[in-house]
Amino acid sequence: MYRIFIVEDDPVIAASIEKRAAMWDLEGKCAVDFRHVFDEFTDYDPHLVLLDISLPFYNGYYWCDQIRKVSKVPIIFISSASDDMNIVTAMNMGADDFIAKPFDLGVLTAKVLAMLRRTYDFGPSMPVIVHRGVMLNTADGTLSYNSQRLELTKNEYRIVLTLMENRGRIVSREKLIERLWQTDSFIDENTLTVNINRLRRKLQAVGLNDFIVTKFGFGYMIE
Repeated sequence: MYRIFIVEDDPVIAASIEKRAAMWDLEGKCAVDFRHVFDEFTDYDPHLVLLDISLPFYNGYYWCDQIRKVSKVPIIFISSASDDMNIVTAMNMGADDFIAKPFDLGVLTAKVLAMLRRTYDFGPSMPVIVHRGVMLNTADGTLSYNSQRLELTKNEYRIVLTLMENRGRIVSREKLIERLWQTDSFIDENTLTVNINRLRRKLQAVGLNDFIVTKFGFGYMIE
C-alpha cells in the first residue's frame, strides 16, 4: 500500500484528502505538528508528499527543501497561491507538480495515482531508504546521518538493510543469520552478536544511540 503524507493545515481539506486516499487503497497520514514536519516525514517514510505552501511556523518551500536534502520522493504542492511566481518557485525547489486550490478531489486523486505509477511501477526502485533521519544508500552500501557518512562492511550493510526494510517489526536472530550468510549451515550465534555490537559502535559514533533495539528472546528491531 502506497503511503501519502499530507501536509495541510486546514483540517477539513486534510481529512477529505485522507478519506479519498483510503477509497483508492492508499494510506494517508496528515501532519500533526507543523513545527516538526520533517521529523514526521522521516518517521512515516511516505511514497508521496502533498504539501501546502502557507503553513504555520515554516512554509512549504522550507519543508520541500528539507525533504529534498534526503529524499527524491515525489512532492506535489497544493495551494491557493497559484500565481506563476509560486508555481515556478515550487518547481525550482524540487516539486514534481502543482495543484491549485480549490481543486476537485477526482483530479487530485488522478494526479497522485499517475505520479505513483510513473515513480514506482515504471521507474527504477528508489536507491535510498530513509527513516528517522537515517539514510541508507543501497547503491553504495553507505549510511548517512546528520551530514556524517559511514562506510559499512557487507554484513553491517545487510543488518541495517534487513532491519530498515522491517522497521517497526522484530527481526529474529535466525532471519538475520540467514540473510547475512545465506546458508543452511550452522553459524555460531556469537558471530551475529559480534557483528551487531561492532555496528552499534559505529552508529553511536555519529550520535545514533539505541537505533537498533534488542528484544530479548526475540531478536532486533528499528522502531
